[in-house]
Amino acid sequence: MDARDYMWDYRNPYTWMEKVRTGMPPLIVSCALTGGVQGKEYNEYLPETAEEQADQAYDAYKAGASVVHVHARNPQCLWMTSSNPEDYVKVNSLIRNKCPDIIINNTTGGGPELTSEQRMASIYANPELCSLNLGPFVMKMPLRERKEPLLFPRPAVMFDRCLPISYGDISLYAKTMKEKGVKPEMELYHPGMYWVVQDLIMQGLLEPPYDIQFVTGFQTGSFPTPANLLSLINELPDQSIFFVIGVALYQIPMNVMAILLGGHVRVGMEDNVYYTKGRKLKSNAEAVARIVRIARDMGREIATPQQAREMIGISQTPSKY
Repeated sequence: MDARDYMWDYRNPYTWMEKVRTGMPPLIVSCALTGGVQGKEYNEYLPETAEEQADQAYDAYKAGASVVHVHARNPQCLWMTSSNPEDYVKVNSLIRNKCPDIIINNTTGGGPELTSEQRMASIYANPELCSLNLGPFVMKMPLRERKEPLLFPRPAVMFDRCLPISYGDISLYAKTMKEKGVKPEMELYHPGMYWVVQDLIMQGLLEPPYDIQFVTGFQTGSFPTPANLLSLINELPDQSIFFVIGVALYQIPMNVMAILLGGHVRVGMEDNVYYTKGRKLKSNAEAVARIVRIARDMGREIATPQQAREMIGISQTPSKY
């Protein structure tokens, strides 16, 4: 089988009903271990060091994740994302040693203070996927104080940033990924970003199946509602697969929508540090195990890394370090 055997027209009601009768494709579970902004000041179990990320990647892998999304942290300041390819090589290598066939997906979103060139560092660390933001976005939120005994303490701050990225920047990222044999996982925050998807396709910088991840509930992105998700799906190019992110308390509702509609999901502490209201996640694996249980109760089997590679359209030979 190849990727085409798993793709279908998500908008066609007859196809959807047939899939309900005969079985949806296996569900790919992606786990975003840690982010580029928040750290242990938000959840003491959130992994920061390369070793912590590798340990949690292994537990998530055993729980059913076939993709792991990586933000390498700066070892000189753990609440910041690294701009050093060697830091990505280290964490990727540790993950590969523990998870022989998991798909490694590095961020190019990075952290808020990085330049466009610094965000590309992760591409050079031999991942199989890299996230690719399809446009700028604006964030405003208070960041908690990072207190001792946590390493690298800092005061509470009001975070108010625009993360700029141009058509030229996005094309450069995509071109570099293509040259390095890395597949872009396109991060789509609102429907206007489909203009950018079409631009990349017309330039020949993308190969089907197109891997598109809807980021809902993030500031200046689409509201995390069923109607908005259906609208985003309606604009998918042919030969696409899609993942859904729901930020914070919207994670489970949006993940469940993705399971129902034939898409795939991302969970993990980058997007949500809580298991339920008032109760923090104790590990990324806990989030993976829950969505695996929900998916199976809804009739979706869980994709193995081999099946995920087929669906995403990447090599069956795992990356080496």
